[in-house]
Amino acid sequence: MVGVGRTVFSGTTLEDFKVNVLGVLRNVIAPKRSLILARLEGGPLAKTGVIAGMSGSPVYIDGRLVGAVSYSLGQFSTEAIAGITPIADMIDATMMPAAARSARPVSMTWPATPRQLIDIWSRDLGHARAFVDDPSQAMVLSGGSADLSRMGAMLRPIAVPMVAAGFDVSVMDPMSPAFAAAGLVPMSSAAQSPGGNATGGNDHKLAPGDAVGVALMTGDFELGATGTVTHVDGDRVYAFGHPLYNLGPTEFPMTKAEVQVVLPSLMSSSKLASFGDVVGTIQQDRSTAIAGRLGAGPSLIPVTITLNSDRGPSRLFRFGVVRDFTFTPLLTYLSVANVLAAYQRGAGPASFAIRGTASIRSQEAITFEDMFSGDQPAGGAAAYIAGPLTALLKNSAEVVDVDKIELVIDASEQQRSARIERVWLDTTRPRAGRDAVVFVAMRDARGGEVIKQVPIQLPANATGALQLVVADAARTTADDRRDTRGADMQRVSQLIRSFNRARRNNRLYVRLTSPDSGAVVNGEPMAALPPSVLSVIEADRNSGTIGALRSTTRGEWEIPLDFAVTGSRQLTLNLDQP
Repeated sequence: MVGVGRTVFSGTTLEDFKVNVLGVLRNVIAPKRSLILARLEGGPLAKTGVIAGMSGSPVYIDGRLVGAVSYSLGQFSTEAIAGITPIADMIDATMMPAAARSARPVSMTWPATPRQLIDIWSRDLGHARAFVDDPSQAMVLSGGSADLSRMGAMLRPIAVPMVAAGFDVSVMDPMSPAFAAAGLVPMSSAAQSPGGNATGGNDHKLAPGDAVGVALMTGDFELGATGTVTHVDGDRVYAFGHPLYNLGPTEFPMTKAEVQVVLPSLMSSSKLASFGDVVGTIQQDRSTAIAGRLGAGPSLIPVTITLNSDRGPSRLFRFGVVRDFTFTPLLTYLSVANVLAAYQRGAGPASFAIRGTASIRSQEAITFEDMFSGDQPAGGAAAYIAGPLTALLKNSAEVVDVDKIELVIDASEQQRSARIERVWLDTTRPRAGRDAVVFVAMRDARGGEVIKQVPIQLPANATGALQLVVADAARTTADDRRDTRGADMQRVSQLIRSFNRARRNNRLYVRLTSPDSGAVVNGEPMAALPPSVLSVIEADRNSGTIGALRSTTRGEWEIPLDFAVTGSRQLTLNLDQP
């Protein structure tokens, strides 16, 4: 059979191409989907092959819609051979409403590292799968070629161009393997000018064959995917013919798109496109299609970043990110890293002081205030913001609704850090109930000595040996985690309180402890418990919500610094000495 396909090769102009049906492949394992195999001809296809961005291009035979061009045959193919997803499969997979997606809670250390977060997001994004894993799984229902079943194992979803406007290439590189595994091809593009219309004044909403965008981030930065509309039924729009990420129910902005140019490539040709106006909402991302409705777009999380640099004027960045437990923290991470990479040098020492808030509906706001210094501190600074968002949005206990994120970053091309070298007390005979002063000597990045004083008070009822620890955020956090092992914080309020109490790099921490027993109950530490109370609590340890405390904090002090500090020192104070 011979049909006609429709897509956009340049601008917003619809063009037809010829579709020669080669046969039909039926996957004989669940879910028993069929795929039409065809050779495409016309336009630039002879020299480009199947083009990334053609996903969803409608195919008609005798004027009736058959399906969407959705799969391509390997790489370096000398012919434009494609798989066509039947329109019935596209409609069936996306027509039923579904409950909101539920996240799988993740176990995270604090503070989160860029590598840890990237691994979490990469697992969420998944990967593009072949139509069948083995040729024996495909049954040829029609077609004269005996090689059609073998072709089924070579068919992959057509790559989806990822529009990235305003992003430095180095920022996208760590996530590129995950995007590529999911079938996306990151491509630089120009952002739409404020109040502009990237579709050149085209007033119609969307029609079959039009380029369509799925925006994940809009504003001063833009990020998302582009493909082709397959079918419009009233206000219902079907596109792609394969998944974006197979996320299920979504709320992503659906936009018009304009194809700037087709980039021919022996490996994989692509459409370079830019987003236009928002015309609706993508509501479903399924294995055979994405679908949504025309109308108002979904609400996005407004994000503002103010960059104050010691080498230039202040800059303000405004953008919106989608509400999603994977993309909200991921896009926030990329935006913070991108601001720092684009406007600060990429090599050599630097320091970034971050402050701001993430407002959470019906909850206490997450408060950010920390400093990162070293040779490449941008990744740590970005992970500092994205880590709490990842843990909160992926918790399974409660719905977390982020209202807005506001950040201020003070950047310097100097290494503002120091290391703890010596610690001593102002007296050689400490006494219970008396005041004392802890002296801390530190060595800064240029070799200069910095001495700080921390006034403390020794507890009146303390006896025996006490441990005095002067430490940075990393050591103090490790001690916190050791003391509260067994704690299982599931409630949103507990997580937020934990983040807001998190140790900061620009603080010097002094902690006085004694070897008294206690317990951690439902994530809350209970120190210095009487033996009778402790025995009752420990009897219920099988519930899994009880942990043991081996020491009790008798006093804790901190002083803010204008630089990041590292290292630790420990003193033993004997209060019973004569």
